[in-house]
Amino acid sequence: MIVLDPNGEKLNLMPLNVGPSHPATHGCLRFLTAMDGETIVASVEEIGYLHRGFEKMVERGTWQQVVPYTDRLNYCSAIMNNIAFCRAVENMFGVEIPERSKVLRVIVNELSRINDHFVCVAAAFQDLGGTTPFMYAFNPREEIMCIWEKLTGARLTNSFARIGGLYRDSYEGFEQDVLAALNSTEKALKDLHACLDRNRIFLDRTVGIGKISAEKAISYGWTGPCLRASGVASDLRKDEPYYDYETYDWEVVVGTQGDCNDRLQVRLAEIEESVKIVRQALKRLAPGPVDIVDPRIRVPAHKLAYQDMEGLIGRFKSVYEGIRVPEGEYYCGSECANGELGFTIISDGSGHPYRIKVRPPCLTQFAAFHELVEGGLLADSMAVLSGLNIIAGELDR
Repeated sequence: MIVLDPNGEKLNLMPLNVGPSHPATHGCLRFLTAMDGETIVASVEEIGYLHRGFEKMVERGTWQQVVPYTDRLNYCSAIMNNIAFCRAVENMFGVEIPERSKVLRVIVNELSRINDHFVCVAAAFQDLGGTTPFMYAFNPREEIMCIWEKLTGARLTNSFARIGGLYRDSYEGFEQDVLAALNSTEKALKDLHACLDRNRIFLDRTVGIGKISAEKAISYGWTGPCLRASGVASDLRKDEPYYDYETYDWEVVVGTQGDCNDRLQVRLAEIEESVKIVRQALKRLAPGPVDIVDPRIRVPAHKLAYQDMEGLIGRFKSVYEGIRVPEGEYYCGSECANGELGFTIISDGSGHPYRIKVRPPCLTQFAAFHELVEGGLLADSMAVLSGLNIIAGELDR
């Protein structure tokens, strides 16, 4: 492929297709590059190589039946997707969930954030040749996955949240299991920092690589850890507080350079903040209901269906017809592991969603990928991709 550079000189470039099944792309991601030796001169990413039709599938069922589909967005922190969707619908109703439900949502949210960040950092280390840090990150993650098994019956796609509450209350011994996982998380963080903070190979591969300024990141619509790594202290848990996040003692972590190293270090620091939040939330976890008592929204309990005619009718109507979400259009964004996960919901007042549009944080991050890699080496593009933590199921375009 012959092209001209800005000075009119001929360049003999080699087109190189990376993905969609490259071992370093972590899923169905694809970008086409024009290479001058090992240097990427131009890159074009294909957004939506994997398309599962999430936004059309959810129109076929009731509002509660959307929850399992949300698991398949960012499957590294599935419960956060459940909660983000349920919160959007609850806001359309204008209802407040019980205090215990709020605290439990905070706990599982932050444990999910820890899980997600550990996956991102572990995969980045693996891409750069570091197998030992991968195991340091996955050991505490396994403890959290065991908690998910006890709490929800599933490890990956949990479907734990419900509109108006939760699938069920926590199990006996939940608090002790969470504290043990937090202790393991703190130990793993020390081990990870010992591996990377002064590691010459790691620093050479990440410092100054894939830099993006705060202004450019904002212009692309970046959110979450990637935006904060560029020095922007933006976090919906602080900016638009929900579930009483503003009453917890924690800090928004920001970087300075906006490079690969900052994006990974910010995630590690956010794990520390999540540990702080969960420890405080456990102290607030008082006895009480986890579901609102409103038959318009929450499906009546099984025991009522077996003993009470109204409860039986309520279950039938809730399951077969669906809850009746007020007519209108609404947007709600939640601070998930990769950034702002938002749902634009249009309801026609029936028991089925008329339209649901997802705003995934991965979309804006991957849209800027070419700017981060052009002019760098092909090997650097793998470090950039790992730091962005693109989840193909969430990209879904």
